[in-house]
This record gives sequence, structure tokens and C-alpha cells, in this order.
Amino acid sequence: MRIRATVAAVSAALALSAFAVPAAHAAGSTLDVTFSSMKVNSGKAITVGATSTVKVKATYTLTHPSGVSVANVLSGPVLYRGTSAKDADTQVVSDAPGTCTTVSSTTLHCSATITLPASDLYNADAGTWKQGGVAVDAKSGVQKWQNDLGTIPVRRAAKLTADATPEPVKKGGTITVTGKLTRANWETGKYAGYATQPVKLQFRKKGSSTFTTVKTIKSSSTGALKTTVTASADGDFRYSFAGTSTTSAVSSAADFVDVQ
Repeated sequence: MRIRATVAAVSAALALSAFAVPAAHAAGSTLDVTFSSMKVNSGKAITVGATSTVKVKATYTLTHPSGVSVANVLSGPVLYRGTSAKDADTQVVSDAPGTCTTVSSTTLHCSATITLPASDLYNADAGTWKQGGVAVDAKSGVQKWQNDLGTIPVRRAAKLTADATPEPVKKGGTITVTGKLTRANWETGKYAGYATQPVKLQFRKKGSSTFTTVKTIKSSSTGALKTTVTASADGDFRYSFAGTSTTSAVSSAADFVDVQ
């Protein structure tokens, strides 16, 4: 599923084929339902690794006029980039129509699952996506596409390492902390160095539960990190990256140094 088609992607993504709507049926008519309260992944950013397949839950409310039957209506959330959920070049629809519970004569609460495989993403797809909805009457083929139901970040996963040496070290000696910042390349299925990014070197003194920032350095053209500090006390060093609009935040594992 390369997410580059519209109605074709809808029909491919849904387990039921009811969302594959013939254009002739949809022309000149719109299904009388409205989406609201769309929430994907509990509103948190979606982070996708180099080869991972991420499944997230979406919840939404579907309303309709009193007396209008929705017995044949199938609905689901849409993630898209562009101005229109229906016509977007980049689009993901829920795996299957949402499961809905009737809460009143005009209101249903629904949930569905959206799947984002790294193999279906381009690196340029990282960033802010829009949320929308699509509903189809399985009997008549009449459909409703709704745009602008919120936004959600889709980010490339980052990895970060740290290695503090020598161990042990004499008090007042020099500690060298090396590491590397990498992020998922969805097009190659590998992790590659993330260049010229600000990364914090942090220290947690033995017995403390809190890391404090010692200094901020930038990753090299290959994502490499290297800096030095003066040994003062036993404790853990780590690197921490705050993330960007396209890449997730990450902190390395802590590396303990014994100062003698």
C-alpha cells in the first residue's frame, strides 16, 4: 500500500470493500452524517521506525439527523496531507470501518485502527498530517468525506548512543563522551546519521534521580557526537535530543563513570 492514491487507497486499506465507491453513485449526493471529536493516537505524535509498522487507535463521533437510518453506513478516519482528504496525494485510511456504539438517536461513538508501515512512507512524509473522515452507505454507495478534523505529527524515529571514557577516572581528570544521533530513513529501511543537530550532554550524580544539562553540542555531518568534561563525582552521563517537527525526541542509555 503506497499511500499515493485516493479512492483506490481507500478500497485497498479497508477490509470491507464498501468504501470503494463508484463515482457515478457518489456524484450529486452526499451522505448526511458529520464527523467530530476525532482523536488519533490519543493526540500524541506517531513515531515510525526504519522498518516498523505502527498501528494506532482513532476515536471519533458520528452524528446524523433524527429519523435518518445509518444502519448501512460504514465510516472510518483518514490521515492525509494536502487540502482535501478525498483528493490528497498522501492518504491513509483505517484498516477497516470503525466499530460504532449508538449513544443517542443521533449520535454514535466509534473507534478504528490506522496502520502506518514504514515501507509505505517517503522521508518527505514526515511532519504534520491532517485528520479527516470518510463514510459510505454500503447499499447506495453515497459517500461523505470530511476535512480538517485536527492535525497530528508523523515523525521519523531517532536513536542516540553515549559512551563515557575512561572508566574509572581520577577526580579532576578528563572524561570524553562520544555517541551518535541517527534517525529512520523510510526509503532505505535503515538508520542514518542526523547531521548538525543540537544535542544536550547531561549528568546525573550518583544517588540522584535527576539529569542536569552540562553543555549542548551539535552532531557532525555523520551524526557523530564528541565532547569532554572534567571528572568531579561518580554518576551517569547521557545525550539527549529534543526532536524536531520531523524526527522524534530521544535520550541515550546512561553510562556510569566511577570517579576515584
